[in-house]
Amino acid sequence: MSLVNFEPATRRASNNIWDTDSHLSRSTSVRFYPHDLIRLNRLLTIDPELLEQQDVDLSPELHDAPLDLEDPATAAARKAKQHYRFWLLPNLWVGLHFDRLTLLALFDRNREVLENILAVVLAVLVAFLGSVLLVSGFFTDIWVFQFCLVIASCQYSLLKSVQPDSSSPRHGHNRIIAYSRPVYFCLCCVLIWVLDYGSDRTGSARFTLYGVALTSSLVLSSARDLVIVFTLCFPIVFFVGLLPQVNTFVMYLFEQLDIHVFGGNASTSLLSSLYSVVRSVVTVALLYGLCYGALKETWEPQHIPVLFSVFCGLLVAVSYHLSRQSSDPSVLISLVHSKLLPNLKDKNTEDPLSEVQDPLPEKLRGSVSERLHSDLIICVVIAVLYFAVHVSTMFIVLQPFLSYVLYSLLGAVGLLTHYLLPQVRKQLPWYCFSHPLLKTKEYYQFEVRGVAHVMWFEKLHVWLLFFEKNILYPLVILNVLSGSARELASPRKLDTEVGALMITVAGLKLLRSSYSSPTYQYITVLFTVLFFTFDYRNLSETLLLDLFLMSIVFSKLWELFYKLRFVYTYIAPWQITWGSAFHAFAQPFAVPHSAMLFVQAVVSAVLSTPLNPFLGSAIFITSYVRPVKFWERDYNTKRVDHSNTRLASQLDRTPGSDDNNLNSIFYEHLTRSLQHSLCGDLLLGRWGNYGTGDCFILASDYLNALVHLVEIGNGLVTFQLRGLEFRGTYCQQREVEAITEGVEEDESCCCCEPGHLPHILSFNAAFGQRWLAWEVLVTKYVLEGYSITDNSAASMLQVFDLRRILTTYYVKGIIYYVIASTKLEEWLANETMREGLKACGERNYVDLDPTFNPNIDQDYDHRLAGISRDSFCQVYLGWIQYCNSRRPKPLDSEKDSSLVLLCFGLCVLGRRALGTAAHHMSSNLESFLYGLHALFKGDFRISSVRDEWVFADMELLRKVVVPGIRMSLKLHQDHFTSPDEYDEPVVLFQAISSHQQNLVIAHEGDPAWRSAVLSNSPSLLALRHVLDEGTNEYKIIMLNRRYLSFRVIKVNKECVRGLWAGQQQELVFLRNRNPERGSIQNAKQALRNMINSSCDQPIGYPIYVSPLTTSYCNSHTQLGHILGGPISIGNIRNFIVSTWHRLRKGCGAGCNSGGNIEDSDAGGLSCASGNGTGLSGDSQQSSVSQGGLSGPAAPLAYQPHNMGEDHHHIHHHGHHHQGWGTSQSSQSVQSGLVHHSPARASVTSQSSSYRYNSSRHSSLRTSATGLEPCRRSSTSQLSLRTLPTSLQLRLGSGSSSDPSASLSSHSIPPCKRHTLVGLLGNDGLCSAMADPLGQHHHHNQHNPALSTVRRDDISYRVQIVDVSQVLEIINLSKRKELQWPDETVRLRAGRSCWRDWRPLEGMEGHVIHRWVPCSRDLTSRSHIDKTILLVQVDDKLVPIIETGVIELGAEV
Repeated sequence: MSLVNFEPATRRASNNIWDTDSHLSRSTSVRFYPHDLIRLNRLLTIDPELLEQQDVDLSPELHDAPLDLEDPATAAARKAKQHYRFWLLPNLWVGLHFDRLTLLALFDRNREVLENILAVVLAVLVAFLGSVLLVSGFFTDIWVFQFCLVIASCQYSLLKSVQPDSSSPRHGHNRIIAYSRPVYFCLCCVLIWVLDYGSDRTGSARFTLYGVALTSSLVLSSARDLVIVFTLCFPIVFFVGLLPQVNTFVMYLFEQLDIHVFGGNASTSLLSSLYSVVRSVVTVALLYGLCYGALKETWEPQHIPVLFSVFCGLLVAVSYHLSRQSSDPSVLISLVHSKLLPNLKDKNTEDPLSEVQDPLPEKLRGSVSERLHSDLIICVVIAVLYFAVHVSTMFIVLQPFLSYVLYSLLGAVGLLTHYLLPQVRKQLPWYCFSHPLLKTKEYYQFEVRGVAHVMWFEKLHVWLLFFEKNILYPLVILNVLSGSARELASPRKLDTEVGALMITVAGLKLLRSSYSSPTYQYITVLFTVLFFTFDYRNLSETLLLDLFLMSIVFSKLWELFYKLRFVYTYIAPWQITWGSAFHAFAQPFAVPHSAMLFVQAVVSAVLSTPLNPFLGSAIFITSYVRPVKFWERDYNTKRVDHSNTRLASQLDRTPGSDDNNLNSIFYEHLTRSLQHSLCGDLLLGRWGNYGTGDCFILASDYLNALVHLVEIGNGLVTFQLRGLEFRGTYCQQREVEAITEGVEEDESCCCCEPGHLPHILSFNAAFGQRWLAWEVLVTKYVLEGYSITDNSAASMLQVFDLRRILTTYYVKGIIYYVIASTKLEEWLANETMREGLKACGERNYVDLDPTFNPNIDQDYDHRLAGISRDSFCQVYLGWIQYCNSRRPKPLDSEKDSSLVLLCFGLCVLGRRALGTAAHHMSSNLESFLYGLHALFKGDFRISSVRDEWVFADMELLRKVVVPGIRMSLKLHQDHFTSPDEYDEPVVLFQAISSHQQNLVIAHEGDPAWRSAVLSNSPSLLALRHVLDEGTNEYKIIMLNRRYLSFRVIKVNKECVRGLWAGQQQELVFLRNRNPERGSIQNAKQALRNMINSSCDQPIGYPIYVSPLTTSYCNSHTQLGHILGGPISIGNIRNFIVSTWHRLRKGCGAGCNSGGNIEDSDAGGLSCASGNGTGLSGDSQQSSVSQGGLSGPAAPLAYQPHNMGEDHHHIHHHGHHHQGWGTSQSSQSVQSGLVHHSPARASVTSQSSSYRYNSSRHSSLRTSATGLEPCRRSSTSQLSLRTLPTSLQLRLGSGSSSDPSASLSSHSIPPCKRHTLVGLLGNDGLCSAMADPLGQHHHHNQHNPALSTVRRDDISYRVQIVDVSQVLEIINLSKRKELQWPDETVRLRAGRSCWRDWRPLEGMEGHVIHRWVPCSRDLTSRSHIDKTILLVQVDDKLVPIIETGVIELGAEV
């Protein structure tokens, strides 16, 4: 009967045997009785042709009564002839008198032919293997009946499976679970037969391990009997749910094999686990040949064969490469596919979503490609280096001292890296201190404003980790390999064949584990060495095999430790929280079964199964085995938006209009941020110690997410994020409070409050923290995200005046977008539009639509009771003309022009559409908001005949009206901060232009909204409509990208796995539908509600579950600055080129007094002198400060110029040689003669921060007689271009014939200026500064490139625009924040000297000095984070912040 397939071929073809989608039929629980079956067989049968055409329910209960009345006897006779035709042979069939529901109640429906074939094969195998065991005499007496019962249950499960099964991971019909029993039965039968065969054929023990003969007859027969007992217990095993479904078991088996045998990482799917095992087996097979060949050679006491050294070098290189590769091959396959077939995928240009692309896949492919290029070089280097180290025989000659040194160094580095540093960086170190002992820079910041700073201990952690993984562990393992290989392959142990395999597998496992997760490796190594070297030396099976086996044992011991810690924390009587009456009942009954609980914990630790509390109580039971990924289904949230919903549903109602669906995008963006930075932050130690399967909670003001680390490799982490509700339940809020509240202020000790020592926790706080299944690691973890601001639209549009302002901005927005459109001239020339707007062009035209309201429309004409063209022009004509004036080619914008007519028609159409959407009830706030939201999401319904002209080009609605209504919402928000600011057309135009460039305004259901969020747009705005408990709420959502601060809480991973397993069993198998069940009530010690809420839906209720996402360390910028970027051929070439350029520049700087390599790297612009000069600190900006000259000549003011792309401003300072005003005292000559050579910029290296190159220049060398020209091929330190002609003739006689030989592209270094002043005198040098264009003009005819006047050679004027930025009393400050060029300047620059004069807006002057933040030169350093200018206005000196002036340009 199981072969009967009643499903159409069209549906059968769309299903797969491994598909776990829910069964469409819900009638598996239909009850039937014999007399009902007879009656149904007589009356209810189905025509086979009808069954083949459609798959519908033809049961009479679901059909309407026929319209015509038919004789019951005739109807019964006709129906009695209908039946199913089951074809046995092409011409032979049997009629089955069953209806569909009856058959579904009896048997499962098989959807594919493959399922039928598999069911038959498994049924035959179960019968055959069972008969073999029965004939062999393994069962006697009552056990024969029990075994036959097991066989029958396995075969019947192929006909009708148990639904739901206790090990089923999902609700509904699970097709895979039907094959579990027969598959496990066949495996157990084969295992019984193999073990029995081995016990009979094995005479003596050949392989022994720690004194236990693994191949002895007793061991094999005992294992066989254990499997027999397990097989007989199949009914109990499957009822309790100790065995998973088949695909889960295969994935678990391959994953455990790859992790514990080959040192691999966790798997993300069944395919990835198979891929990982095959990859490891192929690697072992390739290395096995080298190892076997080396072991076959002659080993001398002081010599290791070269082939074994080659094997060791390749082993380290291959282990390094495998540890850096993910277990998921999908990205690698995608990368190969994109390289081989890049143009295979064609874009559909008509698809509106074709332009919305997810940047993540391309980013992942780039990271994988980058890592492969890097491994190509590094693996070769590693293989050669470790081959050289191993072939040097240092591992033999230096014994045993080398081993002691390596083990001691490993212990010291491991203890410091993985214990001391993480502890002192925790929020509560050792649960004794009340704050971290090593704090980050952001620890005391209330609001983080930038990316997290890299602290010295983070750099130390990275370097220690790098040294440990890449140098220390490979040396330790190679040392163990060298000392154990010969003994392990000896006939006394494993022989050469098995020994070579064991050496290859053990070496690969230990090296890969050390590269991937070195957190606890040092404990395993130290314990193994101490235990088998000093305690039980006789038990050692060579140190290599000891390390291999102890690494597996220690991983299970750590798992047992976490399980016991979870159990004791959960059932501690002083903090147990009873969620139901059953919890109170189970608490005392669990105490006598503590021994059984410990046994279960040991078994579950060995098998890596969760230990879950039954119904959330204190009774624990073991669940079935699961992979690290835990969840069998690849569930992830599917966001509901306009890309996956029907248009009708979008218009009639807003799909997904609930907070959870709309807020899920923020968790998706958080996932992308973690993808970018998580791996690097883990390596920097910002999340403390971590391992495979660890779980963390990120908590901020509104975001609470659980991060599950699935796969951890060398420089990669695969994780899954589960976002919880913004407005969680009461229980969730209580647990959020528990993880966010501080315990530093707790002063209690037992029942009193004696206080606590400074910086130390109180006794109660320290005791309570030790009895939690979680711990706070970091309180200020910085991550890029969005700050969310939501304002109620109802409160912002409550009164008519506010709605009038919105409508006004709406109209102005339409006018802006229509005039700014590139299709404006086309629209004005369109005959259809001109014909449709012809009526509006009449002189007495008035639109009397009842939609218009005098309370809302500013241009409403009360006399005419509508909107006329005259009233429209009175309000908006000025705005139209201004927008038109900003066009590249202004059009006619008079009152009677076609442009004004088009604007008038569009504005009337837009407001009429708003009124139509509001059901012509704009005076009603609810209706107005409904219409506003409809227009905001693009639902324009043109209901008036007068507006049908817009259909001539739908771009008018899409590119003009829709942006207009959206922009009006933003302008309306800005109105509250400055009500009258947008009355000026200039300000409004600039605001709209700025918002258009920097702000994304879209509906949250629009795919462009998701694309903008995932693309890290700086600001976004949306109008949200949610239905909350039957009430319509409209909110204006504003997103601003910034750095958010999170608390990182590490949760016991066995606590998470246990609670997840308990929830799955309770909801799927036990079918507890109670929404207030006890297992989800808050338990602060275990965060039970938050963990259970994060389960896959419908077991839990997270608002977002991310797909498994891999983060690579390559994308972390700060980590790249510490360790360097990825190594590739291109990067090596760039490094060599940039180093060569730096050497060339450094040679020139080294030959001059005061020169250094840093200054030469900046183009030789900086030179050490008495005043000091250089680049300014973090911002790398400074200014060119210039002294001023009074008298007939205007004072010089030099502005900084941009250097390439970096905009680095460079400044120099000299000495005082000229007086201010009319005096002739010393003057500050601060030259900014900076010249940037285009020839140098064209060949610069990309890796250099200053884009300069050097050509052939000349520099000056000081001698006893004056300045002596010195030819150099490096960076010059003097510009002759700005000197008088007489001085140029003295310095170089060939300047007129060969200008390039005497002219330089760089400025005079400060260290040379005193010599230059001595030669020229005050007048000579000042004339050189005052007429910088003279020599340019002189050499124009020889070198056209010199005719271009550079910005630094010109005096600049500025205009004061904001007098509030003037610093009137800065010169009288007693703290002397600023270093003034001269005391006379300080006395003149302020209100004390101005007396009755005040600087006013519009005044102009010259910049004579500049103070820049973080400048190295004290005389040019600003004491605030803004640049301060000293502006000379007439004879007054005005200090003003740079933002208070605008630059007027050069004064030639």
